[in-house]
Amino acid sequence: MTILIAACGLDCAQCEAYTATQANDLLALERVAEKWSKEFNAPGLNADNVQCDGCMTEGRKIGHCAECKMRLCVLERGLANCAACPDYACEQLTAFFQSVPHAKANLDALR
Repeated sequence: MTILIAACGLDCAQCEAYTATQANDLLALERVAEKWSKEFNAPGLNADNVQCDGCMTEGRKIGHCAECKMRLCVLERGLANCAACPDYACEQLTAFFQSVPHAKANLDALR
């Protein structure tokens, strides 16, 4: 099983947008866009703007990932992800963990 940990601890390899993008599955990308449009109240999502090659790559990223403050901080510090940060876990990351506890487990496993 592939593991691709983002700055925040999410496993990009488990993301339905990432897996559909890597499989070049347009139908799956359309389903993701429709689902996320409803789930996140984000009208206008389509197969083109949910394509993603992983948060920490130079490739395509879903809208929020490109501007994510945790991701930008990790890049600025030259780290692989937040687990490698001497300030782990900062306030922003701790707040994120409240809604996504499995991200904390992923980062804790890397520390």
